[in-house]
Amino acid sequence: MLDRLIEFAQFFFVTGDPLIYGAMVSIALATIAILFVLTYFKKWGWLWKNWLTTVDHKKVGIMYILASILMLFRGGVDALMMRAQIALPDINFLHPEHYNQVFTTHGTIMILFMAMPLMFGLFNIAVPLQIGARDVAFPFLNALSFWLFFMGAMLFNLSFIIGGSPDAGWLSYPPLSELQYSPGVGQNFYIWGIQISGIGSLATGINFIVTIIKMRAPGMTWMKMPMFTWSVFASCIIIIFAFPILTVTLALLFLDRFGGGHFFTLDMGGNPMMYINLIWMWGHPEVYIVVLPAFGIYSDVISTFAKKRLFGYKSMVFAMLIISVLSFFTWAHHFFTMGSGADVNAFFAISTMAIAIPTGVKVFNWLFTMYRGKLSFPTPMMWAIAFIPNFLIAGLTGVMLAVAPADFQFHNSYFLIAHFHSALIGGVVFGYFAGLYYWWPKMFGFSLPENLGKWAFWFWNIGFYVCFLPQYSLGLMGMTRRISTYGWDTGWAPLNFVSTIGAFLMGIAFLFQVAQIGMGIKHYRKLKASGDPWDARTLEWSIPSPAPEYNFATIPQVTDRDEWWEEKERRKQGIHKQEQPIEPIHMPKNSAIPFIMSVCWFVAGFGFVFGWLIFIIPGLLGVAACMIARSFYSYDADYYIPVDEVKRTEAAIRGGSV
Repeated sequence: MLDRLIEFAQFFFVTGDPLIYGAMVSIALATIAILFVLTYFKKWGWLWKNWLTTVDHKKVGIMYILASILMLFRGGVDALMMRAQIALPDINFLHPEHYNQVFTTHGTIMILFMAMPLMFGLFNIAVPLQIGARDVAFPFLNALSFWLFFMGAMLFNLSFIIGGSPDAGWLSYPPLSELQYSPGVGQNFYIWGIQISGIGSLATGINFIVTIIKMRAPGMTWMKMPMFTWSVFASCIIIIFAFPILTVTLALLFLDRFGGGHFFTLDMGGNPMMYINLIWMWGHPEVYIVVLPAFGIYSDVISTFAKKRLFGYKSMVFAMLIISVLSFFTWAHHFFTMGSGADVNAFFAISTMAIAIPTGVKVFNWLFTMYRGKLSFPTPMMWAIAFIPNFLIAGLTGVMLAVAPADFQFHNSYFLIAHFHSALIGGVVFGYFAGLYYWWPKMFGFSLPENLGKWAFWFWNIGFYVCFLPQYSLGLMGMTRRISTYGWDTGWAPLNFVSTIGAFLMGIAFLFQVAQIGMGIKHYRKLKASGDPWDARTLEWSIPSPAPEYNFATIPQVTDRDEWWEEKERRKQGIHKQEQPIEPIHMPKNSAIPFIMSVCWFVAGFGFVFGWLIFIIPGLLGVAACMIARSFYSYDADYYIPVDEVKRTEAAIRGGSV
């Protein structure tokens, strides 16, 4: 019996690596500490009522953001481990198999479990407030989307200590991801973690499209929407067409592994290239899914701190919509070297160059917005300005990669790694940091200390350039991706060492950001923000910070694109809108079903990973039971906030009578 238990433990838990043993101990200690704090301070009821069962879009957004920061830490540690391994030749910090697992999990986590939830968090925080809505169109679905993402992320991260991490690359190309070459459960964790979270991503895309179409305040026509809201709309269009492709692709890979499907194997009539086409039909639009909202953030931030209307508003709108269409016609540039033929390569080379045009339009519009503006430089504006040279490098090198003959040299090299990170860090992460700093007072009611924020900013930017600029040269010198060691004779050591220093500088920057949040919480009374700390332009700043549960006591009447800015100008001239009478406010009730259903999905996914019916059947039955319960619960899923309660709340948060 004891021998069987030992054999099972060796199969079930990851063993033999001191780093993983350390992670196990850290996870255990952190879990015990969290349980102790919740129990000692009697916060279990508070946690359940205010967070685990909430359907409030603002709280859902905060949970997305907290989860993404946690994933940024996990993915960042993976990056530092990789850079430590290849800082110099012949280092044995990570053995090759572990290195493969680390770069696989790093890419997957940073794109799907860090960038996506940070994006969705900002969607939830800003969009309903910008369009004058009291919530999203489907609050229940919104909460379910978050918990599906979270449980998918937890299932994927569980592979680090249980079963073993996937090691076939962050896009899991066959044949490496097939059962013959990945016989363990790591690849199963990859499939089911992404599948479960992907359901939530698709639901979020649908939810925000409906919210933007149907719930805009009276008078807010399409051409009066804030640019961030437009960017969210364009991004969600891509989501609803791209994520089903990912779902089907991973389902076919699952059938290959579990049912002998042979969709992507060379034997039995399959073809690995079909997988690569399908995964990039999702994968390249995914880049624009995450970068378009960042463009919207830059637009709102730059116009706010330039004290000017956004230059070329309509051209910005059309540029985003054009990108959302063209993003589906560039996927084959990821495999110019795969023998697709000259005609195919030429088409995708031209489409890849063409998509740079609307992107360039936006950069010029931001520059013209700043031209002769009354510029100020708080932290959000610094991130927005830092984006421009970074993304210029990404764009120029992207056009180089779009030249099919030249790509035969650049392909699969560190030149590509540098380009990709220039776009995803310099474009996406910098944008989301700008949005996070910009909307932080709206989320929590206090600003973050600027001094620590600027230290973090400079460490991030200097570290970014020091880390990734040398990698362009390394790529041209012949250094390919995914290698875990190299010799002194290659001549790559000096630039790799410099690149590693840059990575650790970005790690220090993250610590500054954590310290900044900690200091902000400690001194939040002193840093308490007004409803409009930035003298901003859009509707979310017309209400107190943080926003009350119902957002707006009365739905605003919109007459202009920058409605809040124009309202402030009218008030300076002594012109005041007629106050609308307060009426009872219809709001959704909290629900435990999204959390419980997502836990059931986690249980079923865990069962599918190991092929254990004892988990699969109860998990799927739980999902079905939650669906049935929801069908009855929907008859009593809302309530009204009385007028007197709204008036008391408004008086309390505005410091006067209403």
